[in-house]
Amino acid sequence: MKEKTEQEMLFQAAAFCSQAERCESDIRRKISLAGLPDEAADRIIRYLQQENYLSESRYACAFVKDKFRFNKWGRIKINYELQRKRISAEARETALAEIEPAEYRRILTGLLKAKLRTLRSGDARDKRMKLIRFAAGRGFEGEVVYPCVQQFFDGDYDDDDEIGFE
Repeated sequence: MKEKTEQEMLFQAAAFCSQAERCESDIRRKISLAGLPDEAADRIIRYLQQENYLSESRYACAFVKDKFRFNKWGRIKINYELQRKRISAEARETALAEIEPAEYRRILTGLLKAKLRTLRSGDARDKRMKLIRFAAGRGFEGEVVYPCVQQFFDGDYDDDDEIGFE
């Protein structure tokens, strides 16, 4: 396979960033796969940032929105994935703050309702623990999960109604 020049990689990276929001680690990975040195990667990334093809905060906001709305992940899991992509703490916090608390609880409630319907018969304690583990696996915080799960077992929950919060 022919090695790409820095100029060719720059055009390819710009096109790649134009298709969807990308982070610096995605671009670095692509550049290293093309066989270019780190200095070239630094120059390409600097150019992409100057020309606004690449923005860490914009990427973080798009990532949070997508993973929350489509994958129904909680803040903990989203934050962890952003950390893996080497997004700064400031950009992560700003993006995560955009999640509306009411929407967050509504998504969690919907997930827990669906999960509760799939649980086999068992005592209430066992079901409660399974729901809590399920929500934790999705990345939801305990302080949001516990009150929500408790409402299912306190009799405040009607299968046809949305669970009320506040």
